[in-house]
Amino acid sequence: MERGYDSSFLARPSSSNPGDFTLSVRRNGEVTHIKIQNTGDFYDLYGGEKFATLSELVQFYMENGGQLREKNGEIIELKYPLNCADPTTERWFHGHLSAKEAERLMLERGKNGSFLVRESQSKPGDFVLSVRTDDRVTHVIIRSQDNKYDVGGGDKFDSLSDLIEHYKRNPMVETSGSVVHLRQPFNATRINASGIESRVRQLHKENGCSNGWLWNGATGSNECGAGRGKGKAGFWEEFESLQQLECRHLFSRKEGLRPENRAKNRYKNILPFDHTRVRLKDVDPNIPGSDYINANYIKNEEGDGQSTGINTSSDGGSFNKCYIATQGCLPNTIQDFWHMVYQENTRVIVMTTKEMERGKNKCARYWPEEGEVTEYGGEWKVRALSRTSTADYTLREFLLHGNRLGFADSRRIYHYHFQAWPDHGVPSDPGCVLNFLHDVNARQESIAASLASSGQVVTSIGPILVHCSAGIGRTGTFIVIDMILDQIKRHGLDCEIDIQRTIQRVRSQRSGMVQTEAQYKFVYLAVLHYIETVSQRMQAEQKSLHLGREYTNIRYKSETNTTTMGEISIPTCTTTLSTSAHFTLSNSINNLRPK
Repeated sequence: MERGYDSSFLARPSSSNPGDFTLSVRRNGEVTHIKIQNTGDFYDLYGGEKFATLSELVQFYMENGGQLREKNGEIIELKYPLNCADPTTERWFHGHLSAKEAERLMLERGKNGSFLVRESQSKPGDFVLSVRTDDRVTHVIIRSQDNKYDVGGGDKFDSLSDLIEHYKRNPMVETSGSVVHLRQPFNATRINASGIESRVRQLHKENGCSNGWLWNGATGSNECGAGRGKGKAGFWEEFESLQQLECRHLFSRKEGLRPENRAKNRYKNILPFDHTRVRLKDVDPNIPGSDYINANYIKNEEGDGQSTGINTSSDGGSFNKCYIATQGCLPNTIQDFWHMVYQENTRVIVMTTKEMERGKNKCARYWPEEGEVTEYGGEWKVRALSRTSTADYTLREFLLHGNRLGFADSRRIYHYHFQAWPDHGVPSDPGCVLNFLHDVNARQESIAASLASSGQVVTSIGPILVHCSAGIGRTGTFIVIDMILDQIKRHGLDCEIDIQRTIQRVRSQRSGMVQTEAQYKFVYLAVLHYIETVSQRMQAEQKSLHLGREYTNIRYKSETNTTTMGEISIPTCTTTLSTSAHFTLSNSINNLRPK
């Protein structure tokens, strides 16, 4: 509990009543312990609501604030789960995965002989070995007792890894006589955010770096020390699996193929999906293709929830954030571009390419020079108000208004032009991207708060618009990094993240997002860099509280080269609970009751 803060909590096996559990909650710098009864039929707090699983009990009291109180009526809040460290760094360990989800994954994507290990939901503290055999999935309970692991008989092992290695060499036999072969691991991409360093090292090791690794952003490759190899595993395996998954889900792109729209596409084969494309409104219906632009909405939909746009939470942070991913403008699409910006009430544009790279035009200039006014297509006027530069990007401020009824009110648009992305590969330091995204989000949230309190007709801000040249590679990389960081900010360092799954969801909204293995690795490294920085900041803050000193902000590594960077917000947490044995603190209070 030392690494937590008020309302942090964990569940652990009871030391006094085997089979029961204890819920430990940090409150006002001390720890309160609450007994959880396991009757064999249900879980409860010795009275009150009853639940089928420990996770459901905890989730209920997290989501229903005020239901858990002391006898004196004081509310006990459960906000920030402190997940235990995973028992292994092996990628076949999937953590808090249900039996149903394990079966779905392995039947869809596994082979006979594929296996994984997950936490037991019916018996917290134990584990389950799930194996695909003869096109069905067998589940074998792994008991964890006295720091040893076994499958209910036979040998006991010091670690899950030792157990798995043994049964890979010595297959188990079911009571039906079927042999259970552990042939190939079904590797997880979902991880606890705070454990990302171990996962990155494991992926680099599997890529062929056995004795440490370095990252070469210019080439987007690993530079290994001794033991350098060309292993096609690790990052390559995850990215290749992503490529294969995309082939199974082909969405229609008919609008971009229409003859009247072909000239509006920068690359003839990079087209928007029809089901998520941005449709231009208030256009002439008699002109074929007048509603077409090569752009898609990208919504951050965690789990199976549906997002309908952008919302702003009470603390100024966003959830279900929406983006628009689009290509770099062509001379004949600039008018449509500004139409889209105005229509969608976009106030922040992120440009991640230079106008020219390697002698090729990547994006037509769609803005005027500072102090000038340019009219586009007789419909849109853009006035350039200011221009400021940092080491990594240029910020331009525009005033946009239309020349026809319904489009006349002026809007300030902020254009963040990131110029530190090299022509080849990816940036050598993720910190420059993190600084940039911090400033972009600070601007978006500031405008959102201002609009919400303004009393204007339009009171909600539109999506952040992101583009590179094709609108898929760098664009996808920036969006996915921002999505993952957003998740960590909302749910905390102990939340579960899945970079591959996030990219898969984004690719279902615009094809090809995050184009290369180098970009895929860069997402991991950017998230790692962010978590390391936030962890350092939290440690320094805790230390400053003990010393009574005012806190001094910790910066991203690259910030020594840039002038913009504010505070990193301390994350909060609403993620799924994991259970394991933890050391307990004193001041146990058991005279607690649900409301």
